[in-house]
Amino acid sequence: MSEKKATTREEMMAVEIVIGKIMRIGVFLAATVMIIGFAMLMIKGTSGYPGNSFPTTLSGVVSGMSALKPYAWMMGGIYLLILTPVLRVVISIYAFIKEKDYLYVKITSLVLLILIVSFFLGHR
Repeated sequence: MSEKKATTREEMMAVEIVIGKIMRIGVFLAATVMIIGFAMLMIKGTSGYPGNSFPTTLSGVVSGMSALKPYAWMMGGIYLLILTPVLRVVISIYAFIKEKDYLYVKITSLVLLILIVSFFLGHR
């Protein structure tokens, strides 16, 4: 095996380790934020919003979290949970660029574009 292939393989293994760590940290962080929101809900006894409403926009979640509204904290955890695999796709694009595998850069970029479009269309 040539030295260049060994270096590329080592770099890819390092990227895979980073991706694994990011996925674990993202899930842990999302769960922690949701648990904080649930604990706030149990302590306060109210969601912080009237009736059955809750924040659905990123700005609504951020402002609700800063106002210590339990449902906003739980929604923030859900947003973090959703964004974790998106971050994995972004890191995969970087890894494929480093590997000079441009077919997979194109495919993974298309996946990222589909995810972004679905966030905006799915909000309706």
